[in-house]
Amino acid sequence: MKELPLFKVGNYYGYNQELFTDRWMNIGGCGAVTACDVSIYLALNRGQARLYPYDARHLTAQDYITFSQIMKPYLRPREHGIDTLELWMDGYQAYLDSVGEKNLFMKGLYSDCPLAELEQAVKEEIDANLPVPYLNLRHRNPDLADYVWHWFWLAGYVSFENTFMVKLVTYGSFRWFPLDELWDSGYSRKGGIILLNLKEEE
Repeated sequence: MKELPLFKVGNYYGYNQELFTDRWMNIGGCGAVTACDVSIYLALNRGQARLYPYDARHLTAQDYITFSQIMKPYLRPREHGIDTLELWMDGYQAYLDSVGEKNLFMKGLYSDCPLAELEQAVKEEIDANLPVPYLNLRHRNPDLADYVWHWFWLAGYVSFENTFMVKLVTYGSFRWFPLDELWDSGYSRKGGIILLNLKEEE
């Protein structure tokens, strides 16, 4: 079992996009919110202070909202959403470039890979104390209705004899869910995960 440290903005883990007064960010800001959360996590826990322009040790809702507006042009909400891993990586890379971050690298792993490959990748990332951005597209499980066409991030895993559970963070809260059920969407076109690689500064 491994869990990453979560941070809170007020009473929320991360931030709840449903609180945004910006209409587009309210209904489609999940990609930007995930990028904001990842940035804050890395600023707090991996020494990447340049990724968050405010005081990561004293998070406030107003600072987070302002930060989300900084991130918005890079990962802007759009009619069909940020529906590929490449769109998210291109947008976040542009943000990284804008703040001079040269040590964080990304690659995508789509969920049409074998379940064992996805599980191993998630485990390795979290064992390395890295958050895992996750894109979920359509899903047949009604229990995931709020996660359809949605970005969130994984902040932990626990492995039982027959089940590998992951900790999903979004909407200002978290929940545990079996990775195999998340992976088995019932559709041929799936989402996937972003694998981060943080090169230590010399």
